[in-house]
Amino acid sequence: MNNIELIDTLEKTGHLDKEQWVQLFDTFTDDDRAYAAQKASAAAVAQFGKSIFIRGIVEFSNVCKNDCLYCGIRKSNANCERYRLTKEQILDCCDAGYEYGFRTFVLQSGEDKSYSTDTLCDIVASIKKAHPDCAVTLSVGELEYDDYKRLFDAGADRYLLRHETADEQHYGKLHPSEMSWAHRMKCLEQLKEIGYQTGCGMMVGSPFQTSEHLAQDMLFLERFKPQMIGMGPFLPHKDTPFKDEPAGSYELTLFLISLCRLMLPDCLIPATTALGTIRPDGREKGVLAGANVIMPNLSPIDVRKKYLLYDGKICTGDESAQCRACLERRMESIGYKVVITRGDHKSYDKDSSLR
Repeated sequence: MNNIELIDTLEKTGHLDKEQWVQLFDTFTDDDRAYAAQKASAAAVAQFGKSIFIRGIVEFSNVCKNDCLYCGIRKSNANCERYRLTKEQILDCCDAGYEYGFRTFVLQSGEDKSYSTDTLCDIVASIKKAHPDCAVTLSVGELEYDDYKRLFDAGADRYLLRHETADEQHYGKLHPSEMSWAHRMKCLEQLKEIGYQTGCGMMVGSPFQTSEHLAQDMLFLERFKPQMIGMGPFLPHKDTPFKDEPAGSYELTLFLISLCRLMLPDCLIPATTALGTIRPDGREKGVLAGANVIMPNLSPIDVRKKYLLYDGKICTGDESAQCRACLERRMESIGYKVVITRGDHKSYDKDSSLR
């Protein structure tokens, strides 16, 4: 089959085999990518209309116990100015975000063990008490089952944990030896088992990545069926071992968004800040390729420049209200509308699960 036929097959069946994925990644053209984007955009509109869901991110700590080779807040980066937000600061960010129309708050940090599970549970429960109509998403890395379960019982609705790569050997080239690909995958399985709306995803164009690795990623996503897929281009950071590695492909990232939308039509897929960093209109192009989520920053302005996973990150100086208004205009310019809603996955049972 040629690539157009492969894209049609994916749209109809939700499946390609590994060799077909490799063919697509090795040989796709701009015309193939445009065709996939047209199909994916139509699929997203069929599922969600022209609505774009917004999530307000609170980056509450850039302290991390891990030393991932690609990450600007890795433990070994002595040039990173560390910070931690208090519970009160986090709640203030969410209160302000609520006034701006956010109904999902994403609490994201490095793997900072100074925040105990008790502390995180208290923060989650306090947000849900103040804003019972809102969803809380956590992105705080690898924990153990009991920790995940306690946070879920405290009111956390969703969890983002990028798998980074579905190939164990490739994972080993991106992470220090003490980090385990098997444990990362186990965490994802546990999150789904507990009942979180679960998000995973990969870095596009990460060092040593091949078309075979991306094919494995797509087969994993098909099998795992996450409710959310977060992926963006790899962007180097000057204070990491990968500082001289080339950035991931903008075009391939957009193509992958389209392919994921065709494979899992009801999935929640963000147009990431990294896309907007690599191109000024990157997030708009992400939406036109099939994405349906935007994640602006609600963190205090004085810490935003300290949470740099990669160089050149955008919106580190914007007020949250400015950022929200800017994104609304950007989405309207391409015919979409930002909506004030939690923006849950369609599998979410609101009667039994709205906590």
